[in-house]
Amino acid sequence: MLVDSHCHLNFPELVSDLDALLARMRENEVGYALCISVTMKEFPQVLSIAEKHSNIFASIGLHPDYPDEQEPGADELVRLGAHPKVVAFGETGLDYFRLTGDLAWQRDRFRKHIRAACAAGKPLVIHTRAAAEDTMRILHEEDARAAGGVMHCFTESWEIAQNALDLGFYISFSGIVTFKNAHALKDVARRVPLDRLLVETDAPYLAPVPYRGKTNQPAFVKHVAEEIARVRGVSFDEIAAATTDNFFNLFHTARR
Repeated sequence: MLVDSHCHLNFPELVSDLDALLARMRENEVGYALCISVTMKEFPQVLSIAEKHSNIFASIGLHPDYPDEQEPGADELVRLGAHPKVVAFGETGLDYFRLTGDLAWQRDRFRKHIRAACAAGKPLVIHTRAAAEDTMRILHEEDARAAGGVMHCFTESWEIAQNALDLGFYISFSGIVTFKNAHALKDVARRVPLDRLLVETDAPYLAPVPYRGKTNQPAFVKHVAEEIARVRGVSFDEIAAATTDNFFNLFHTARR
């Protein structure tokens, strides 16, 4: 069995065909998925999906790519994050790729999420793009080890992976690891300790080979796990079992 540790089932590309997507998950032995919140406005829909399906979990958070969205306080995040189907805070972090200028508001928002996660005792889902140094610095400054978490859709260097691992975080790989030219990322996937690996789709984005360029879905996480098994020289079953156990170890309030 596999778990898709990061997807967006509420996005328009997926939610209109949700029953079929869940059926394809079952057919491909993907037993669970974590539906990730990116805005406060969309959180009720994310939570509703999780409430209706026992094998779907939710997160609560505001993505760094939305400067004009309703800004939650740490107390509000903690309150909403107390729901039993909410197993994580995020996705949160920093993105200096899509937005430019004074991004102090991103860093302030990130700190609020870390503080809320620490207060609630639930892990963080971290987004970082072109901002790895600041991301790791803030995680250390806010003592994010107290909450734990995962570096989602990891594309950084082994040095950054080591830094995150030293902080007690997990490393999650998406369909990018299946891409032909992702040599450095494949090397990171080979080196991350087995008990810190997660797999994800980030659906509807980043479909793995052989579906690259198409709409992604949780069922395709199987191809991510297969590629990681290949580069590590181990069986698919070993990766599937380890990443599933890792998911429930990290997201400790999620029920199998």
